[in-house]
Amino acid sequence: MRTSARPCRHMRENDRVTSATRQPGTPSAAIRPRLIATDLDGTLLRDDKSVSPRTVAALAAAEAAGIEVFFVTGRPARWMNVVSDHVHGHGLAICGNGAAVVDLHGGPGAHRFVKVRELLRENALTAVRLLREAAPGTVFAVEQTYGFHQEPDYPKLHMEIPDNLRPAEELLAPEGPDADQPVLKILAYHPSLDPDAFLTLARLAVGDHANVTRSSPSALLELSGPDVSKASTLALCCAERGISHEEVVAFGDMPNDVEMLTWAGRSYAMGNAHPDVIAAASGRTVANNDDGVAVVIEDLLTNHTV
Repeated sequence: MRTSARPCRHMRENDRVTSATRQPGTPSAAIRPRLIATDLDGTLLRDDKSVSPRTVAALAAAEAAGIEVFFVTGRPARWMNVVSDHVHGHGLAICGNGAAVVDLHGGPGAHRFVKVRELLRENALTAVRLLREAAPGTVFAVEQTYGFHQEPDYPKLHMEIPDNLRPAEELLAPEGPDADQPVLKILAYHPSLDPDAFLTLARLAVGDHANVTRSSPSALLELSGPDVSKASTLALCCAERGISHEEVVAFGDMPNDVEMLTWAGRSYAMGNAHPDVIAAASGRTVANNDDGVAVVIEDLLTNHTV
């Protein structure tokens, strides 16, 4: 029987989530999974951004067996059309690396924000200043619930036209554009630094003003609220359903998935995963283009572990 779906409860922005830490317990392989949490790009989606028929069938079979499926992605809500046709039951997705829980049932352009965990503007402004000092040449974009703004020199990385072209300090000012909308994350791009080196440098520079991660193969970083991550928001949603970390199976491929894979009872790095993801996961599957998520789900169902 399908687990009852409920929206996540309201939480003050940037509250600490102590439940997003794996605790000792029963070996996860012996526990019936109740929720599958999967990243999208480089994980569930093939490189052409499609969801294969095999993967669609595996997701449907998991839901039919009473296992909820959560899409947990760095994508903003407006980029979720690629999987809107494949949601079942609750229809919820975690977007923006944990910054928002979104109801996808409304369809393209009608997604409803169930929960927002914003990056406070003062934190964002401090992070921008510290990154400019630590890595000269860094350029920024600002992601809000319904708006996307960028600096004039920010490259065309996202295949969309920004709402505003201004320095980040103006975009994030209290009287800046769409000042009534929460900031979900800021994007920081450097034209020449190594992506992993940029991530390490930024984490040291920004400290506890923001959570810094990356999901792009380029030197593009994503900054969210200090305690906002895929893991912490997933932990909140699981707690609302009475689901423990041991009952979660997670999939990912990039550094923004590491916390989630570490937290989940069972986790799988894709065959194409970043080395840090391979180290964090408890298992490994084949690459996204070979339907690695479907392979694991099929095995779980076939071997009667659900």
